[in-house]
Amino acid sequence: MRQTDRCSLNAFSDAELAVLLAEGDALAYTEIYKRYSAVLCVFAYKRLDNREEARDLVHELFLALWRKRTDINITVTLSTYLFTAVRNRMLDLISHKQVSSRYIESFQNYCLNTENYSADHLVRHNQLHALIEREIAALPPKMRQVFEFSRKSSYNRKEIAAELGLSEQTVKSHLQHAVKILKLKLGAILSIVMYLIHLLLI
Repeated sequence: MRQTDRCSLNAFSDAELAVLLAEGDALAYTEIYKRYSAVLCVFAYKRLDNREEARDLVHELFLALWRKRTDINITVTLSTYLFTAVRNRMLDLISHKQVSSRYIESFQNYCLNTENYSADHLVRHNQLHALIEREIAALPPKMRQVFEFSRKSSYNRKEIAAELGLSEQTVKSHLQHAVKILKLKLGAILSIVMYLIHLLLI
């Protein structure tokens, strides 16, 4: 694996760094990260309006860039390649959110129509509801309190902060972390939701 002189990397062009990256040069990869990670995070944040999601997305992009370094064929400028990759990942993320939201909404709407219930469907619904509530109950106490307050009231973050004696930033942080944890925990459950909706609607 070729290794360049760290002191000389600042003078390298993006095109030269891309060539070195394809050769497996770890220092060239580090230089690319230093040049672009911050600006890519800002780019993603402006569109996602979520700093944590933006950071995670860019972090995953650079992990993939290193894992596939010898297979990547960059035919445009390095900056164009990276910004396009971030944009595509954002579109995938937004699309996934919209699909999940549509399935959950469809499931909830179906559940509100009690005429469609059979005993078997009720059992499935109750089991699913219990699974979701169990994961929420497993959140850290203060995070769970903020999350429960948010979903069971019409209060905004500022009002929740005043009610619970917390700063607005703390409330925002708790909500963001709660959503991230539940997304990880309930990923498999969302698949169950999709399957159940299919069964209910056929």
